[in-house]
Amino acid sequence: MENEEKLADKSIIELATFYVGDALCGMDILKVQEINKLMEMTVVPQAPDYVKGILNLRGQIVTIIDLGRKLGLDETALGDDPRNIIVNAPGEHIGLLVRQISDVVMADLEKVEPAPANMSGIQGSYFLGVYKTENRLIGILDAEQVLRMETDSRTGPAAGGSVA
Repeated sequence: MENEEKLADKSIIELATFYVGDALCGMDILKVQEINKLMEMTVVPQAPDYVKGILNLRGQIVTIIDLGRKLGLDETALGDDPRNIIVNAPGEHIGLLVRQISDVVMADLEKVEPAPANMSGIQGSYFLGVYKTENRLIGILDAEQVLRMETDSRTGPAAGGSVA
């Protein structure tokens, strides 16, 4: 399976974990450029509903995506001290707006299980798998899949279709 191949080249991975709504998610910490507080953004007219806006981060224009909306969950409340996870996408920087940052978790990839098709209402196609700790279940986000779909939706009318 393609998702398993993305994880197969390592045996232990460091996951930066965060909450999207009530769901605990994580991504390879090597994909994260930085994490910062939500700053003043400029709204982008006619952008998809999950694009919150753009901001200038030390001279770089960063598109801010509400990860909750992108995953099919509720909009991230801006009053709850949300954070941006800045990741590098091909040709640009993307900020993933999340409800709360959690811990860095060392995950043994032998214990990663395939993501169910529907993970607590979230599109399973956005996940590489799930990792069980003693008391939590962490959905391992496929950052490339989320960012690729964001980038593809900008390439033209044919690419902007809905995800089922």
